[in-house]
Amino acid sequence: MAYQADQYYKNSDFTVEEFQLIEYENCRFEQCKFSDLNLRGASFENCTFKACDMSNLKVTAVPLRQVTFEDCKMLGIHFHAANPFLLEFSFKSCQMDYCSFYSLKMKKTKFISCKMTEVDFSQADLSGADFQNSDLSGATFDRTELLSADFRNASNYQIDPELNRIKAAKFDLDGLPGLLGKYKIKIG
Repeated sequence: MAYQADQYYKNSDFTVEEFQLIEYENCRFEQCKFSDLNLRGASFENCTFKACDMSNLKVTAVPLRQVTFEDCKMLGIHFHAANPFLLEFSFKSCQMDYCSFYSLKMKKTKFISCKMTEVDFSQADLSGADFQNSDLSGATFDRTELLSADFRNASNYQIDPELNRIKAAKFDLDGLPGLLGKYKIKIG
């Protein structure tokens, strides 16, 4: 497989110019457009994506190892289709509406200050994950491992403690309605 290391890409529109489906290591992509691309055949290790449009990106079988996404628009990405081997990524200040992480093992993944409307976390292992300051409106948590996950300052989540493992997870008092909503209890 062809290989690209230590490269910096800025303001590239890969929806117009060809994106090479090769192995990328220690590369940085800033203000690039990837929307609707199929990245099957590419590989990313220790790469950073900053302020990129990645909406409807196809990542089937794509290895994502130690990849950081910051200030990216990432609508409708099916991360559950990515290569699960050594999968590791983090997200900061990203718009991630309608993404799916179904059944992925993502221990200690950071989702800091992200907008995550209607994201699917069903059956995922998010033990130790950090959701601080994220908006989780309509996100699905169903048989999800949330052991020691951090939801402090997160908002708009609905998590059923009977369907999800939440032992030692951290929540604010403001988050109690998101845990007790199904019981129709009035708090405050």
